[in-house]
Amino acid sequence: MISSVLVANRGEIACRVFRTCRELDIRTVAVYSDADENALHTRVADTAVRLPGATPTETYLRGELIVKAALTAGADAVHPGYGFLSENADFARAVLDAGLVWIGPPPEAIEAMASKTRAKELMSAAGVPLLAPLDPEAVTEADLPVLVKAASGGGGRGMRIVRELADLQSELKAASAEAQSAFGDGTVFVEPYVEHGRHVEVQIVADTHGTVWAYGTRDCSLQRRHQKVIEEAPAPALAPGVEERLHSAATAAARTITYAGAGTVEFLVSGDDVHFLEMNTRLQVEHPVTEAVFGVDLVALQLSVAEGARLDGDPPSPSGHAVEARLYAEDPAQNWAPQTGTLHRLSVPGIRLDTGYEDGDTIGVHYDAMLAKAVAYAPTRAEAVRRLAGALERATIHGPVTNRDLLVRSLRHEEFTTARMDTGFYERHLADLTTTAPDPYAPLAAALADAHGRSRFGGWRNLPSQPQTKRYASAHGEHEVHYRHTREGLTADGVRVLSAAADLVVLEIDGVRRKFDVTRHDDRVYVNTTALTVLPRFPDPTAQQAPGSLLAPMPGTVARIADGLTTGSAVQAGDPLIWLEAMKMEHKITAPATGTLTALHAAPGQQVEVGALLAVVQQEPPL
Repeated sequence: MISSVLVANRGEIACRVFRTCRELDIRTVAVYSDADENALHTRVADTAVRLPGATPTETYLRGELIVKAALTAGADAVHPGYGFLSENADFARAVLDAGLVWIGPPPEAIEAMASKTRAKELMSAAGVPLLAPLDPEAVTEADLPVLVKAASGGGGRGMRIVRELADLQSELKAASAEAQSAFGDGTVFVEPYVEHGRHVEVQIVADTHGTVWAYGTRDCSLQRRHQKVIEEAPAPALAPGVEERLHSAATAAARTITYAGAGTVEFLVSGDDVHFLEMNTRLQVEHPVTEAVFGVDLVALQLSVAEGARLDGDPPSPSGHAVEARLYAEDPAQNWAPQTGTLHRLSVPGIRLDTGYEDGDTIGVHYDAMLAKAVAYAPTRAEAVRRLAGALERATIHGPVTNRDLLVRSLRHEEFTTARMDTGFYERHLADLTTTAPDPYAPLAAALADAHGRSRFGGWRNLPSQPQTKRYASAHGEHEVHYRHTREGLTADGVRVLSAAADLVVLEIDGVRRKFDVTRHDDRVYVNTTALTVLPRFPDPTAQQAPGSLLAPMPGTVARIADGLTTGSAVQAGDPLIWLEAMKMEHKITAPATGTLTALHAAPGQQVEVGALLAVVQQEPPL
């Protein structure tokens, strides 16, 4: 029997595993980097062991340090979570060689699926349908579009869709560099890209006695940068017979490699066609939707299988529908740029919320940008989707910019509600989903709440006061609002101020009463779901940057610079000049205009803060 588990991971998944361990009276051990010294998973574990350093390469990817930590803390088992070393066969062997229980599949099974190219060979031999890889040197116009994909790892890293033959070599290089950085293996391959395909997967659990259970299906088609954003179970609107074929192929895949534990077999589905993509030999991020529909605890099943238990009888029957949305600290309108800073408040009441953060925690630059997974369950799909959208819309999220609004609009988009979505959903709809009108009364509510706080001890005036002015910035630009102090209280043109307190303003607008919840954290004001930054009354002219300045859109590390790029280089508008690595993803910084690079301040390996000046492009004068 397992008595103490070290989770070789961080954040949400570490907290998730600890939760089940506590329910089973199993002691918990965390490992943490210097950046995670005060992280939630570090705080909630019974014991925590420091891994010196901040980056994943220095810490969570150091298998020998994690095994040593387990032995030092007296753990008798290791759970890898997802990401990092979860699909590293050498790490699994090191855990077993140290006399510890490995809560995962046999190293041989991990190794068989670790390389996606090798996995495709095994699945082809087992009769599992798949897309055959293409020779990168032999790709022609007729083969387009194609997908460049990392042979190792997952999470969408090292993947590129190529629609123009001229872009293939550069995308191969970029994908290889990202894969090398994320997984330590830059091997990539090319396969056909299926337009309008759906990403459907099967959760399997296998014991060490030859039993394999398939737990329904999940649809994970809504993705950004090949990373899943919204997932659901069961997969809706599958063609007749497709689910049976998926189950058959998934169990065949598991039996082929003598699998044990929890795993996921992923497929691309297009109409009646089913194509094997890969097998993830670990717990998936989206496992909660399967838990909700089947009424199981997949982490508890992992622990049970690791202890040698049998899966008796048949798997439980599914009931109802579950939908999960990944809440990210990122700005979808700015090329999904990750965000950092203090998470002042995170509350999504009424549904399941799996997170690695609490109020007041810091979102750093070293790790994934996911804040939480919001999961709603209901008897029908329509009810589950409506419940999740409503919960997210009412959520209180104060801190860095998030994708919350995008999630709500995605869940309510006709293509999603009618189950006609595919993996190209955001390619088609991102512009519309991120183009929104600001709430014109949010800045006024912020100003009135602030004015109430300042006037509590000031009394009223006999004479009419001069209009007061406040300036704010939001995602929609700058806003200037005006109000007055009068004998009757606070007033503003065009609205009736029914009440104004520091945390709540009630306005009557065109005969409709509206409430505005107001919260302030330093120079940030949150009015319902609108985030505002307080601006000085008079702008500082010294804060302006020269035209053509390339500023870092996020804190991160300069991963690389375009070949041959130096001061004086001629550049074309849209040319990629600099690549920043932040939160485990690469982000391109492109030339804002055609002209000459007059300054280059970035260098590979350099750490930069948000807003740092990276380079300057002087635009060519018009002819």
